[in-house]
This record gives sequence, structure tokens and C-alpha cells, in this order.
Amino acid sequence: MLDNLTARLSSVIKTLRGQARLSEANIQDALREVRMALLEADVALPVVKALIEEIRQKALGHEVIGSLTPGQAFIGVVQQELTRLMGEHNAALNLAAVPPAVILMAGLQGAGKTTTTGKLAKWIHENLKKKVLLVSCDVYRPAAIEQLKTIAGQLGIDFFESDASQKPLDIAERALDYGKKHYFDVLIVDTAGRLAIDEAMMKEIAALHAGLNPVETLFVVDAMQGQDAVNTAKAFSETLPLTGVILTKLDGDARGGAALSVRHVTGKPVKFVGVGEKLNGLEVFHPERMASRILGMGDVLSLIEEAARGVDQEEALKLAKKVKSGKGFDLEDFKAQIQQMKKMGGMNAFMDKLPAQLTQAAQGSQVDDKAMSKVEGIINSMTPLERTKPEIIKASRKRRIAAGAGVSVQEVNRLLSQFEQTQKMMKMVSKGGMAKMLRGMKGMLPGMR
Repeated sequence: MLDNLTARLSSVIKTLRGQARLSEANIQDALREVRMALLEADVALPVVKALIEEIRQKALGHEVIGSLTPGQAFIGVVQQELTRLMGEHNAALNLAAVPPAVILMAGLQGAGKTTTTGKLAKWIHENLKKKVLLVSCDVYRPAAIEQLKTIAGQLGIDFFESDASQKPLDIAERALDYGKKHYFDVLIVDTAGRLAIDEAMMKEIAALHAGLNPVETLFVVDAMQGQDAVNTAKAFSETLPLTGVILTKLDGDARGGAALSVRHVTGKPVKFVGVGEKLNGLEVFHPERMASRILGMGDVLSLIEEAARGVDQEEALKLAKKVKSGKGFDLEDFKAQIQQMKKMGGMNAFMDKLPAQLTQAAQGSQVDDKAMSKVEGIINSMTPLERTKPEIIKASRKRRIAAGAGVSVQEVNRLLSQFEQTQKMMKMVSKGGMAKMLRGMKGMLPGMR
């Protein structure tokens, strides 16, 4: 996510090194590069112009104080302006209403609206401890209702039954009545999407809004559409009183322009971003943290929050004791670490939030989350004794394990080699060698080569 933009902005900072102060000449050169980086990231032109002008005014003549280099001073100005552009602070969900508080989901077809509806239900249930009811008013797309019902079943969230023969407003009103009678805290209404904005769509969703009087009307947009996504959100906001935006697929080939543009163009805050296909792939949008990630500073706060939610504290304590002693770390622990990493969104999500200077320790590594699942399969094919004493795994055992996991013997050998390296890494950590550990990360964790 946003890798190209981060790389371009990092190169801008390097050009300012060695300068005594931020002058008009070196600021002009840096701003030219920043402008190109933003345009390549598909940021809307009016947004680029406004942002560049703000940075220029604040950076010109900015004295380099204390230990700050001109590059650090400039990046401070850019971070401040990026944060301001995206909204400065997270705009939290407003669920202050007589229960059930209604959330109306809007968006075009293909933006991932139905999946995002499920993700939001899960987030509200787990983080706000609310009793959530889901309902689908999409009577046009084949199997749309069934899709949301399936998602609700996977999440253990209540679902209000409807079918394609009913009218959307009737479904919504019946669901609201059911929610009141059964003491639900939140009702999330998934609406029909279209391939493009049309009059019929706008009339239908306007009628739903009038009938339900939602506390939140969230517009789901595909970040991979770039400026088109922002323009679509703007068109909707002119017809419908939106309260916020959810950007999906920000982990795909998205260049990041939508994240930077949508607040400025629509006046509506980005409340969440969707990352990945899994139903836990929804993150609260923090403008200041996103600005840090864009500038290569990482997002350690979000990483800590995810770890607190996803990591089994008891298992983590057991592992910490093993790491501290430098003994007893076996393949069962290795598998447990893979499972914990998957709960946090996988290796890609982990690396994405680390500061650039730390991820450079693993520069050139290819992070492959599928490889983590393959490693888990290999370990599952081992006996309990083999997991605790991998040194006993010789040729015949390797062939049996490979056949059981559906992989080659070479892949079993690679895992055992990775495990040995990880054991060494754990010993480094126990001796306080964090820097050595980071330099040695390449090839040590499954999925990094």
C-alpha cells in the first residue's frame, strides 16, 4: 500500500540533506518532486495544488533548529499538511441514538460494500460490545441477500431474513421494527449498488434514508478507482447526507490518491479503511498515522493495538519466558507464531506498519502470506515428538511429512532451515540483540525469502 508514494517522498528528503537551511531554491526543487509523487499516486489535481501551496508557505525560510536536518524539518511540514488534508483526527462512529442506531451503507457495485458491511458489524460487535443486526435491501443483485446472510453466519452476527420479491423500504422498516422489539443496539442496512450512479438508485436510497433516519450514512468506495472513487463519493454526498466514507482495497494496487483526496473533495471524513478479503480486515482511519505511513515512519501505534486485540496474552507470556531463557523454542511455538501473525493480518500487514528504516533490514525480501499457511500445513503433518525434537527428522520422516502436507521434501528442508535460523534469532533477542535480529530477518520467518 502506498509504496511508490513513500519511496518518492523518501527520495525528496534525501535531496535536502547537507543543506544549511530550507531556502526558496531547494524548497522549489523538493516541491516539484512532491507534486509529481502525488500526481502519480492519483491524487486529485485541485488537492495537489492546495497541498503544495500550503507546504510552500510553511516550509519557506523554516529554520533548522536543534538537531533537525533540513530534510527532517521539511518532512515535518509535509506530515503536518498531509494530516490536515486527511482530517487531522479520526472521526469516530456516532451511535448516540435510541436503539437500534441505524447505519446505512451506500456505494457502487464492485466496491466490496456487502463484505465491508460484515466487517463493520464484526468491528462494532468486538470493539464497542454492541448487539448488531444485519439486513440486506439489495433485491437486484443475484445472491446479494444470501451473501450477507452467509457472512453474518460466519461472524455469529444476527441476520434479518428478506427476499428479492420484497421492496427495499419494506424490508428496512420491518428490520428496524424487529431490532426495536428484540433490543438490538445497532442495525446495519446493506443497500443495492449499481454499475454507475443513476436516478433510480438515488431515489431508492434517498427513500431508505428518509424512512430509517440513520445516525450514520457511510459511503463505501474502492480505493483502486483513484480519482473516480472521489468523484463518485462527491456525487453521492451532493444527493445524500453522508456522514463518512469507508475506503476498500487499500492494500491492493491502490496508489493512495483516494485516501488523500476524499476528505478535501467531499468534505466527509474517512472513518475506516478495508484491507484484505478476510472479515477482520477493517482498520479505523487515523489521518496522523496514515501520514506517518506515507512518509515511511510506520504506524507502530496501530501495530500495538492490533497485537493487543489479536495476540493470545497467555501464549505470548509462555513464549517470552522461552525467549528469555533461550531454551525450549520448538516447532509448536513456531506454528503458534504463524497463527498469531495471521490474526494480525499476516506478514504484509505487519511489515506495512513498521518504519521504513526497520523494514530496510529485510530489504529485498519477498513477503508471501501463502507461504505461512504452507509452513503451518507442514508442521501439522509432523508427530508431536517431531515438533518438539526436530533434530530427529531424517530422510524417511521428511518424505512422510512432505507427502502428508502435499509439498516437496525440499520445502520441508527449507522449513527446518528457517526454524534453525529463528531459534538463533530468539537467542539474539534474549541477549538484547534487537538490531542484529532485524538485520537477520531475511529468510528467518516463513514467507520471507
